[in-house]
Amino acid sequence: MSEKKVSPSRKALQVRARAKNKKPKFVRAESWRFARFSLSWRKPRGLDNKIRRKIKGWPPGPSTGYKGPKIARFLHPSGYREVIVHNVDDLTNIDAQTHAIRIGHTVGKRKRADIITKAKELNLKILNFTATTQPKETDEEETTDEAKETKEKSKPKKEKKQKKAPKKEKKSKPKKGDKKQ
Repeated sequence: MSEKKVSPSRKALQVRARAKNKKPKFVRAESWRFARFSLSWRKPRGLDNKIRRKIKGWPPGPSTGYKGPKIARFLHPSGYREVIVHNVDDLTNIDAQTHAIRIGHTVGKRKRADIITKAKELNLKILNFTATTQPKETDEEETTDEAKETKEKSKPKKEKKQKKAPKKEKKSKPKKGDKKQ
């Protein structure tokens, strides 16, 4: 029986996933008691705080015991280590076996296209490749009279609004105690 050898990072990713399933949802102290507190975790700092003191019967707080394996830390779920790239020169020191690139969000279309072509040459995995969409080419046939007619048909027709009669202003009666002028 030949078994597949799983890479250490792949095995560590599986251990990390298993540990994450066991990890509880950490909630802010007393958040279940008061509506003004959100559920999002805040570090308890009070002297008598039961969660800070790790009293039995109170919700757990984050601690180092919930960490995943050191090998799997900061890995992308695909098993690669992420490297943010801002220009083509950043691709020179990247190992295709262990690293995957993420193109920085501030990079423009032209430089992004250059990075993608260079990364494909180097066989690098691009994590946010779907974020780069190519503009669709418009065919000349599409701009014929038939296409214009279908566009006009799809537009909703404007309905004429009926004019309402202007409201009559009511004359206010003088209140008791008002002087006539």
